Amino acid sequence: MKRLAGLAMGAVMLSSAGLAAEPVLKDQGDRYSGAPHATRSAVLGLNGMAATSQPLATQVALDVLKEGGSAVDAAIAANAALGLMEPTGNGIGGDLFAIIRDPKTGKLHGLNASGRAPSGQSLAALKARIAKTPRGAQDADGTIPDWGALSVTVPGAVDGWFEMHAKFGRLPMRRVLAPAIRYAQQGFPVSELIAEYWARGTASFETLAKAGVIEEIGNMRRVYMPGGRAPKEGEVFRNPDLALTLIEIAEGGRDAFYKGSLARAMDGYFRRIGAPHRLADFAAHRSEWVDPVSVNYRGYDVWELPPNGQGIAALQMLNILEGYDLKAMGRASPDFWHVFVEAKKRAFADRARFYADPAFAKIPLAELLSKDRAAKLRAAIDMGRAAKTDMPGLAIEGAGKDTIYMAVADKDGMMVSLIQSNYRGMGSGLVPDDGSGRTLGFMFQDRGAQFSLDAKHPNAYAPGKRPFHTIIPAFLTKDGEPLMSFGLMGGAMQPQGHAQIVVNIVDFGMGVQAAGDAARFHHGGSTDPEGGAPMTDGGVVEIESGVPQAVAEALRARGHTVRYAVGPYGGYQAIWRDPGTGVYRGASEMRKDGQAAGY
Repeated sequence: MKRLAGLAMGAVMLSSAGLAAEPVLKDQGDRYSGAPHATRSAVLGLNGMAATSQPLATQVALDVLKEGGSAVDAAIAANAALGLMEPTGNGIGGDLFAIIRDPKTGKLHGLNASGRAPSGQSLAALKARIAKTPRGAQDADGTIPDWGALSVTVPGAVDGWFEMHAKFGRLPMRRVLAPAIRYAQQGFPVSELIAEYWARGTASFETLAKAGVIEEIGNMRRVYMPGGRAPKEGEVFRNPDLALTLIEIAEGGRDAFYKGSLARAMDGYFRRIGAPHRLADFAAHRSEWVDPVSVNYRGYDVWELPPNGQGIAALQMLNILEGYDLKAMGRASPDFWHVFVEAKKRAFADRARFYADPAFAKIPLAELLSKDRAAKLRAAIDMGRAAKTDMPGLAIEGAGKDTIYMAVADKDGMMVSLIQSNYRGMGSGLVPDDGSGRTLGFMFQDRGAQFSLDAKHPNAYAPGKRPFHTIIPAFLTKDGEPLMSFGLMGGAMQPQGHAQIVVNIVDFGMGVQAAGDAARFHHGGSTDPEGGAPMTDGGVVEIESGVPQAVAEALRARGHTVRYAVGPYGGYQAIWRDPGTGVYRGASEMRKDGQAAGY
């Protein structure tokens, strides 16, 4: 799958296949209390809490909360800052999804702020363009190239900000965006992991440009490679072009981005590089408020957004797992890891077949989330043997590293679960300019790469359609009371990670920080919604060093391909609210540069 993508990224990234085959003993200290595997205790606060993947962005959110801003104000402010500080994962060239708990009504509101394909390009025209590219000539799996204009869809994040702000904001957007503007003008020190991803991403763009995949990368170099290279850890990075763009948005509102000067600049840029995106595509974009969907897992309601995202895969996994006594199995048993991986395969078979833009495809949501369907899928799991295929799966009659997550909560009980992304490898590699020598300071996403080119597939590319999406926010309630806003970044890892977090908390009684620090698995190789060959070899189970060697050997004996690897397990943040006291407990991913903080 994604042949050239693998070649480009492989040149600059450590492959998990090339890492040590067995776990390495870690030289770390011992905790005095709490779960031994936890990196620290949860952060406590009563008046507000923020958990993001960059400490400076967390502090931005707290400052907004302390000034009287709502959790939504703080989330937007932190997201804008992260677009500057963590361009490897997100920015205003990407999309956004959120679940917001309104304390006045107790209702959970879902926001789908994902963008659409250009209206002037048909599936046949896209295929013709792919065939003329170096990538198209080499692409054996029949999917859309990951980089360049072929993969760009209209960015939805800015509209998402203004939709959330109109419903739940308190402070003016000028105040909300002020911290990101200030940091863009004055600079900030780049943190460790982001610096590593930054170097990998820019090196990949250089490789892809030489292969003729990206239309131009001069603007990318000007913005993200000052002095001819990516900034290193501790170096101060500035993005004055982005500051000017954010000022225009703060003063002109969402129309500045979708109808005004910025939209006209993007239209002109796409015309110059020969891409089909036009001003009318930006002007027509709108986010959509949707109702989150849920399943009950052992008395807890787990909430996700419906497709075009993949959140319901986590719910399908939990429905299957509910039929097993996971606590009795124990996390150190082969049975536990086996049934988890097999549940993932079954859920991802449905993901590949049915998940798509509901405006274009009929999605059998009720059937996919039914306990009866879960029981049938569970019955097909062989406890002694790993499944090698995941397609065609159980039929339904009549049915057709590159992300940020944050959680924010305020003194009134509003809780925000927000995820935002440019998708793979920092995005498309394309940074727009206004034609006068000034860039707009951000990169377009490459979400369009997740469309299928099979006209019969529900996720088939079509003009004005939203592609299948990997980024998913989540929420947990019990008896109608809000408990936790949480999420976990990382492509196909996300629903796998959501299910693992819920099981750690519900079945094993872990706290919000320990649940994220516990060793995880990532299964890769399932059939994809974007096309390509179905899984026929069972895929690969990647595990962290905290999983015992005996478990790995037992899984191999059952037919799983297992390897110890560093890196594919995503990045987690969460905020837990005590329903009795209102005290917040914040957690931040040990695998990222992030921070949870409250007051």
